[in-house]
Amino acid sequence: MSKSPCIKVCEFEKDICLGCGRSREEIKGWKRLDKGERLALLAEADMRLLALEATGRRKY
Repeated sequence: MSKSPCIKVCEFEKDICLGCGRSREEIKGWKRLDKGERLALLAEADMRLLALEATGRRKY
């Protein structure tokens, strides 16, 4: 199983974490997801993070 992508920033904008790119609901449900679901969620979160970086709102 994939470990959590949390980087301990946990600052939210419009329900999306500026550290990992996941929503609050996605963070809560992480442990219940299988490997395929986690990989799909990570891909979606990466796209969100790229959008945040493009606008200068991403946190590291």
